[in-house]
Amino acid sequence: MNFLGGRLLVVAFEGWNDAGEAASGAVRTLQDVLEVVPIAEVDPELYFDFQFNRPTVVTDDDGRRRLEWPSAVMYGPVRPGETAPGLADDANLQVSGNNVGNIYLLLGTEPSRSWKSFTAEILDAALAADITAIVFLGAMLADVPHTRPISIFASSENAAVRSELQIERSTYEGPVGILSAIAEGAEAVGIPTVSIWASVPHYVHNAPSPKAMLALIDKLEELVDVTIPRGNLVEEAAAWEAGIDALAADDDEMAQYIQQLEQARDTVDSPEASGEAIAQEFERYLRRRGDGRDGQAGGRPDEPWRN
Repeated sequence: MNFLGGRLLVVAFEGWNDAGEAASGAVRTLQDVLEVVPIAEVDPELYFDFQFNRPTVVTDDDGRRRLEWPSAVMYGPVRPGETAPGLADDANLQVSGNNVGNIYLLLGTEPSRSWKSFTAEILDAALAADITAIVFLGAMLADVPHTRPISIFASSENAAVRSELQIERSTYEGPVGILSAIAEGAEAVGIPTVSIWASVPHYVHNAPSPKAMLALIDKLEELVDVTIPRGNLVEEAAAWEAGIDALAADDDEMAQYIQQLEQARDTVDSPEASGEAIAQEFERYLRRRGDGRDGQAGGRPDEPWRN
């Protein structure tokens, strides 16, 4: 099979699957630089608890105040199938590559209820748009240091995709988010899938993580064979890291805790570490999502180095 040979749907949801707003931020970056328009949207009344995911009031370009409701929207290219111009034309604003006209987006809030119906509606929209493959983006809180490259793990339940892209199959067992429900449904109707997850340092979970967002975009660019402009993300990622360095410089216990994480990460990344050891380390991070460390508050103190 050719995973990259058709229309690709890139998916991210705010909430449980989105530590540091990395996954949703990566898809929003694509939304900003791709010429896409909404092609499908779910009815919020059917899937959301508005006391849990409240609507927000915003002011539009005409100065009118209106409510924005939690939802999930699929976007499609204005000119499907077209090849984008090369980066030399406008390196800061345009995505380039042969696949650009085949990239569709799905961005939304994780639903509160009726996941099976929600999944069926999303897959109906994907089939109507002739989507041939889906890439899911996620981010989780993990015991990783902010000073090292963000850990990225790509996996697929589809044997042909694993062989083509040289990625692994996840062995995680435990609680899951809506990404897993849609992925299982997609494979059942013949749409192959890939999941890309970033590990976000759990001790800075209250702030957006441009470094994790950048890492997801890097991996996505590699897999789907496009060139995605980074805008200000590189500078924002550097500022994010420097800000945490400054906090740690004023807190000896935090600095010591980060040093322990650095030593553990360097051991995993050493030449002596086997691929199996690295995979086991990632699976250990995934399993911890079941105890509340999942991108949401709760499950672990904000300052574990003080325990």
